Order: sequence, then C-alpha cells, then structure tokens
Amino acid sequence: MESLFQHFRKEEQPFIEKVNSWVKEVEDTYAPKLTEFLDPRQRFIAESIVRNSDLVLAGEGGFPNAERKRALIYPDYYIPSTDDFQISLYQLHYPQKFVTLKHSQLLGSLLSVGIDRSRFGDIQMMEEVVQFAIATEVSDYIHVNFTHVGKIKVSVQPVLVDDVIDVQEEWTEEMHIISSLRLDTIVASITNCSRAKASSLIKGEKVKVNWAMIDQQAFEVEEHDVLSVRGFGRYKIISIEGRTRKDKIRVVIGALV
Repeated sequence: MESLFQHFRKEEQPFIEKVNSWVKEVEDTYAPKLTEFLDPRQRFIAESIVRNSDLVLAGEGGFPNAERKRALIYPDYYIPSTDDFQISLYQLHYPQKFVTLKHSQLLGSLLSVGIDRSRFGDIQMMEEVVQFAIATEVSDYIHVNFTHVGKIKVSVQPVLVDDVIDVQEEWTEEMHIISSLRLDTIVASITNCSRAKASSLIKGEKVKVNWAMIDQQAFEVEEHDVLSVRGFGRYKIISIEGRTRKDKIRVVIGALV
C-alpha cells in the first residue's frame, strides 16, 4: 500500500484505499464491480491500481466524449456489455423560448433534490438541448423529484440513442513563464491577476484542481492537472517545458474555449 501512496498526492489516499477495496472484492467474488461516476483523475488512479492486478477496468459515461464515467472492474475472462454500466440518459424539457439555463443551475438543482454528485455524470448543453447522464438505480427518484431548476418548472424524458448530443470541447494553448508551480502562481498567470487576487480566489474556495476544491495557495500543480477557477473557466496543464535562463518555468496551459 505504501508503494502505491508514494505515486500520488496525500489527499488522494482515501480514494486509493477505496479502489483497493474494489479490487479485493472482485478478486474474492470473481464478480464485476461497478463504481459510481468517476472524474478523469479518479479513473487514472483506478486504472493505475487495477493495472497491477489480473483484472481489467473499462469506463462508460453515456455520451461519446464523456468526462465523468462509471468504471467496471472485472476478471479478464468476463465480457462486459453496455448494460453493465447502468447509465440512463435524460433530456430536460423546459420553456426554452423564455429561459436560458446554465450548467451551474442544473448541477445545483440536481444536488438539491438529494442526488449525490457521484450518482450523475456529464451535463451536456447544445443550443437549447440539455441532456445529462445518471446512474440507473436513481432514475425513478429523478422522475418524481426533479421538477424544478430554480423557479423554472421542468420535466425529464429518456433520450433515444439516435438523439444523444455530442459536444466537442475546444482548447486553446498558451505558453506561460512562471516563477513556481504553486497554485497561487498558476492561478495568477492564467487569470492575469495579482498573486493577492489569486490567493483570495483560492481562500474563497473558488478554485478546483482535478475536480476537488483546494484552499492552499502553496499547493503544487503537476503536469496534466485540470484547474477550474470560478468566474474564469477551466484550464489544464498540458506540459511543463523546463526552465528559462533566468530559472523561470515554462508551462504550456490549455484554456477551454
């Protein structure tokens, strides 16, 4: 276990222990284990652990380019099917002519009816079409209880396979020259604000790294990390390109368009 921990951050240890328990369960029962929806960082950790066993991990999120996916851990002789992932897709019906919904509004409303974030996956929005993925085991609950987004009355209907929307993410890349990989330094650079303002954003719990809230200015950012800064957008550390002659760090950072 200690050898696993050394490859990941300290705050990720509880999740590592959870993945190890999943692996042990499959090894003991010879039966597949279906997880909740995992973000890309969680899947990376899970894949790293499962790779060191005789088991296999597959992921499915319902949408063609899903970010959040349920993982299925299974013995190598098992052949999984789409049904094994137990994902239901729903489309939101609301008065489109009079209302413009935001991703944050829908996310907050789903959480407010008592659905844990791990129980639903991506929320896809294209023009006036809004679809989301949810664990099939809570789909009946959604039908009954998810009736409003704020003060807007809504209803949900299952999405047919041919009607699933495919939202493509676009990223722009830019080279940043920074003094360190501290979170406050990175946030200041990508938002083009002062270190003091960046620190205020972090302390105000407006910054996430790999989908987890981080409130430590000195937190060290690593290659491939994904950052979300409320009010500014989402970014990812594409590559760390070494140092300049003045010992500054060259970092290529992508911004979600």
